[in-house]
Amino acid sequence: MRKSILATATAVAALLLSTSLCAQENSPPPPQPSGSDAQASEPAKPGIADQAQPEDPREAKARQLVASLQFQQGEIAIPEAKAHLHLEDGFRYLPKADARKVLEQLWGNPPDDHIIGLIVPNDAPLMSDKSWATLVTYVDEGHVSDEDAAKIDYNKLLAEMKEGTQSENEERKKAGYDTIELIGWAAPPRYDAQGKKLHWAREFSIANNSGHTLNYDIRVLGRTGYLSLNAIARMNDLSAVQGGMQRILPMADFDAGQRYADFNPGTDKLAAYGLAALVAGGIAAKAGLFAKIGLLLLAAKKFVVLAVVAIGAAIKKLFGGKDKNKPGPTVQ
Repeated sequence: MRKSILATATAVAALLLSTSLCAQENSPPPPQPSGSDAQASEPAKPGIADQAQPEDPREAKARQLVASLQFQQGEIAIPEAKAHLHLEDGFRYLPKADARKVLEQLWGNPPDDHIIGLIVPNDAPLMSDKSWATLVTYVDEGHVSDEDAAKIDYNKLLAEMKEGTQSENEERKKAGYDTIELIGWAAPPRYDAQGKKLHWAREFSIANNSGHTLNYDIRVLGRTGYLSLNAIARMNDLSAVQGGMQRILPMADFDAGQRYADFNPGTDKLAAYGLAALVAGGIAAKAGLFAKIGLLLLAAKKFVVLAVVAIGAAIKKLFGGKDKNKPGPTVQ
């Protein structure tokens, strides 16, 4: 029974991603000059500098969007989760409205009102081909017990997650999405029993997509739920992302009175799952609610596009889908 639940829940944890190639618009050719200017329009000869090419309109639009963002620094309140971030130098924060602009307009993800914000590293600008960011969400489905922390066999759990991922591929194909394969741990799960923080990273491959995807997760346990911090990038950016997430790890905490130790078993709700299910992705579904536990990210000039597909009444599954009708900005 446990194996079946975890295998089914894997579809959520896998953040089942798929990428679609950025559609490129061809810029119209510049008007041909006449007279003495005609020579200047000829192909450049050795020693003659190339003429500057006009900026792609999609890239220009993307730059305008990024320039409009209102970044925050330092102490960041997260009232939705009764938590806060203490951002050190090197990181900035985008609140909900601007975070959704980046995720939905710049990176082509579908709308999601449950997003709280984005943590953006200064050394990986949003317009960079090495860009990555950490999605902040909150799940209030009860106090997650950590009693199973020392009992979890993560190798066995990984095998069950792989099996669950493979078993769902046929459904993904029928729904028009690329299949995925869970390669393994990019960083094995580690639980900080004192700080009540769980973190791990996984490596995925996606059909028809060169390169592998990195999914780095942090869960900060609180009194009645948990803060979810998720970063997705390319596997060859593992070192930078892992270093950044390790710095972010101590920056997030719940407010006084809402921390893990403040749990009151007489009045507070207890979650129906423990740490193993958090890693496997077993989050009980709410009617009509698909709480994303990861969106993102740009990779090799491709945009990750997610679509939500409901299969079964009790488990949320995220499938990676191609949005062939929505081109994204060109990122250099």
